[in-house]
Amino acid sequence: MSYSFDPFLCSYLDFSVQDEKAKAIAVLEQIYDSGRLEEEVELLASASMHEFQSNCTGSYLDIFRLKELRLAFFAGAGLQAFQQFTGINTVMYYSPTIVQMAGFTSNRLALLLSLIVAAMNASGTIVGIYLIDRCGRRRLALTSLAGVVLSLVILATAFILQSSSSLCGSLFSGSCQGVLGWFAVGGLALYIAFFSPGMGPVPWAVNSEIYPEAYRGMCGGMSATVNWISNLIVAQTFLSIVGWVGTGPTFLIIAGIAVMAFIFVALYVPETKGLSFEEVDLLWKERAWGGQGSHESLLGSAP
Repeated sequence: MSYSFDPFLCSYLDFSVQDEKAKAIAVLEQIYDSGRLEEEVELLASASMHEFQSNCTGSYLDIFRLKELRLAFFAGAGLQAFQQFTGINTVMYYSPTIVQMAGFTSNRLALLLSLIVAAMNASGTIVGIYLIDRCGRRRLALTSLAGVVLSLVILATAFILQSSSSLCGSLFSGSCQGVLGWFAVGGLALYIAFFSPGMGPVPWAVNSEIYPEAYRGMCGGMSATVNWISNLIVAQTFLSIVGWVGTGPTFLIIAGIAVMAFIFVALYVPETKGLSFEEVDLLWKERAWGGQGSHESLLGSAP
């Protein structure tokens, strides 16, 4: 069986491809300088041609069968899980109680302070967008987690001292509650200031960069599912843990989880700043199988 092609259709398709390529180059010009632009265009064209020629789609089993994919998914899903288990939602859920500890009994004032906390969260995310390509994803996440640990310890200390009413009364008389309340509010503000620019956007940014093209959608969707499952676990267990051990010790537990998250990022999450998708693929193959020569330079600051 033979096929014939309409020359007008072929010309139209060729024009469409060239038009889309021109649009892609116009977008890339806003991201890369002239020296990097040509390299990126060649890499993207090569990757697109390879994908078209192979006509290959990945499967979910490959994510667990291929070692380099397992490592990438472990890093991405781990970041999403630690984003929730380091307590962002628990701190936000408990913010009215923290405000009450400071002595702000007015509903209007409590609402105003909640809006301020939300504004800090939004502002911190904007700062994170600015810093993520300047400081790097890994460094930003590590700095964020270090601040999260410090702020959670402050919150835990405030709640533990507040619960010791007898000791508090003998030491601070009637002013103790207000002092501890402001101490707790300071811990809350510090937590938001450190979490929002780092562990807020970094897990999502990293998950958009560390997977091969054929698996990016699947791995990204699976890691997002891990995020929401972790959120569900935290939401369902937080109040129960508070009832068992108290609020202060609960925040200490979360601080311990943040320390684990710091170690996890330091050991398993590579720096992807400035790397193309092809270089990230080589990085994971290096981590999975080892290698010599020029590939070693791709590991950069990764452990």
